[in-house]
Amino acid sequence: MSIQFADRISNLPPYLFAELDKLRDARRAEGVDVISLGIGDPDLPTPDPILDALDRAARDPVNHRYPEYYGLDELREAIAAWYARRFQVDLDPATEIVPLIGSKEGIAHLPLALVNPGDTVLMTDPGYPVYAIGTMLAGGVSHSLPLTSERGWIPDLDDIPADALANARLLWLCYPGNPTAAVAPFEFFEEAVDFARANNVVLAQDAAYSEVVFDGYRCRSILEIPEARDVAVEFHSLSKTYNMTGWRIGWMAGNAEVVEALGRVKTNVDSGIFQAVQHAAIAALNIEQDWIDARNAHLQDRRDRVISALRNVGIAPEVPKASLYVWSPTPAGMTSVDFAARLINEVGVIVTPGVGFGAYGEGHFRISLTTPDDRLDEALERIDEALERSGTVRF
Repeated sequence: MSIQFADRISNLPPYLFAELDKLRDARRAEGVDVISLGIGDPDLPTPDPILDALDRAARDPVNHRYPEYYGLDELREAIAAWYARRFQVDLDPATEIVPLIGSKEGIAHLPLALVNPGDTVLMTDPGYPVYAIGTMLAGGVSHSLPLTSERGWIPDLDDIPADALANARLLWLCYPGNPTAAVAPFEFFEEAVDFARANNVVLAQDAAYSEVVFDGYRCRSILEIPEARDVAVEFHSLSKTYNMTGWRIGWMAGNAEVVEALGRVKTNVDSGIFQAVQHAAIAALNIEQDWIDARNAHLQDRRDRVISALRNVGIAPEVPKASLYVWSPTPAGMTSVDFAARLINEVGVIVTPGVGFGAYGEGHFRISLTTPDDRLDEALERIDEALERSGTVRF
């Protein structure tokens, strides 16, 4: 029997980070001591108050039944209270917040709620691959907005062709950026909201890294703009903020109609978040800022070591103000895939090639700051060794 797959599956590209996992496992099977700097998966422990809340909730039999489709009232209220404290934004917990099984789930499902076959989705390039994958699964057409270092990795909304804009239904932004680690000035958020209102486009801002910040930087929410909720939603994740990647919990907040539409999709395809995890999330949202500051100081130290090591071999990365990543030019004359291949094959270090995030990511690579300190230092020494051996450095 020859199984016929749907076109959407046949056309679905391999997921970048799953492919990196396969590469890592293959090299380890060959006996190589592989150090992966590829995926933004926090290695630091989840705070004890969150673990304690999970333990208590997991022992309550009521939490082992089907969870509420739209999340516990208490969770949505905790998210609203967090927004009020953090951004001075007042959200209606009943209509302007929908909890998610990790923000990735909501990002992938949002086009199903907004995009008809043939509609255009505007997305930054380089960008998080799921924006394009969710668009493809919904039958939409992706239109890339180039990001360049010259523009500070901010798209030029005035440069979008009229034919792409005519059918546009959704605009994706991500600041702090993945993979670029760029931050956006608040004035750009205001410009983006005006653009979305003028062109009848839903604006989705992926703010998963807003609480991972360095050098005293403080991110702002797009929902601080009074008119934003006419057109905008914002995604957050507990994964990066509280070292909870495996827990799979996040949310989308903002425009009530878009929240309702995504919620309608979710009620038909999932049964909600395990309630014990929701109770743990409530505890997370009430963690003292001191814990976040200390965690960020640890990551900033790693960032500084990565920047120093790359500069020592003649590579000039930008110094990020936020996120879990360092986004760096490749050595002169090397494509991002060639550079990544050299590192894994010669010294057993995995970095993410920039072209994996889109065509405009070529010429760059991404290093994650989520590797234990001793292994990070060893990986940096190996990168130094590989570049010194080849004589390929940028001065």
